[in-house]
Amino acid sequence: RITLKLMLDLRLIRIQPDFVKQQLANLGADPSVVDRILDADERRRTVLKATEEAQARLKTTSKEIGRRRAQGEDTAETEEEARALREVIRESEASLGPIETELLDLQLQVPNLPSPNVPVGADETENEILRIEGEPRSFAFTPKPHWELGEELGIIDFDRGVKIAGSRFYVLKGDGARLQRALISWMLDLHRERHGYEEVYPPFMALPQCLVGTGQLPKFADTMYLDRIEDLYFIPTAEVPVTNMYRDEILPGSALPIKHVAYTACFRREAMSAGRDVRGIKRGHQFDKVELVKFTRPEHSDAELAGLLSDAEDVARGLGLAWRVVRMCTGDLSFTAAEKLDIELWAPGCGEWLEVSSCSNFRDFQARRAGIRFKDTGGKPEFVHTLNGSGLALPRTMIAVMENGQREDGSIVIPEILRPYLGGQETISRQG
Repeated sequence: RITLKLMLDLRLIRIQPDFVKQQLANLGADPSVVDRILDADERRRTVLKATEEAQARLKTTSKEIGRRRAQGEDTAETEEEARALREVIRESEASLGPIETELLDLQLQVPNLPSPNVPVGADETENEILRIEGEPRSFAFTPKPHWELGEELGIIDFDRGVKIAGSRFYVLKGDGARLQRALISWMLDLHRERHGYEEVYPPFMALPQCLVGTGQLPKFADTMYLDRIEDLYFIPTAEVPVTNMYRDEILPGSALPIKHVAYTACFRREAMSAGRDVRGIKRGHQFDKVELVKFTRPEHSDAELAGLLSDAEDVARGLGLAWRVVRMCTGDLSFTAAEKLDIELWAPGCGEWLEVSSCSNFRDFQARRAGIRFKDTGGKPEFVHTLNGSGLALPRTMIAVMENGQREDGSIVIPEILRPYLGGQETISRQG
């Protein structure tokens, strides 16, 4: 059995094509890409073999020309043979480029393969709810959704957001803006001080090769915003710049695990969600997020995933919110994740569980694409395993805080743990 370390290595596709096809079918991906990869790989190896054989013959022929010249013998026939071999090599090398480009393009279309413990399922309806933590709050009145609370309190302005930037934008005002800032600051402090992550503040834009490395390109190009003049993408998540801090590097094994936490704004085109969640701040083109990213040894990545999940859950616990943990089935895995565990907060006004974190183990999928390896003293370079998860994502955490903290008069009780970040303020009442 091929080890997980070799997943999506071309060797795995060559050795176990049927296994890879079955895994792709479980993911809802097209298994026929395996045959196209094998065909391109065979053509590439045929051309390489022909090139290497011609080069070896040319080397021998060149030596023969030198020997004959030294002995005063006629070299015309041998020189003609050398010219023919050089032409074969030139044509082979010219044909190799397009084949290698085709092979790379095909490989970039292949998603990560699921871990053995990921349940097989067609879609989100077959995800596995692992547990529910905390007690969903009960109300003596009908709780309002956050869009009503936000407008009535004067802390969310939807009309002005649309006036500025169009649909799916909004303006946080007064205590709304302060509440979000408090959440971000507290989450950064929590992960830095209690969980041992190093805080980084990365660029909010990235080169195309960075998004290839983390798996957003080429598949999800139409979901991102691009500065076409500079050829820079606005990041869809801090995962992109933080992971690519180590692109094309060999890290010392003694440095692992590396754990970073980063706040960024995130930008995504919600083209796939037209007509869904059009009210409120649940789904927007711009949103804030605190992201956790890990780089670890392959043998430690499963344990690091459990730790990552626990770190993200600490945010929900600290806010006093009810949450549940959901294991994604194969049909609901992301393109890049080998395993994914979602954290969902209960929002009583919306009446739904809101995903606020996807804790994912990518194994060596991103590391292969981005060229991130580690090396122990005296050892050979190996690919790291990468993991990430939100800790947590705004604005959905904001929604849960607002809707769970509401009182019958429409005011909102601020979670106790956030009050030091708001100058001791305990409630949000009508602004102005």
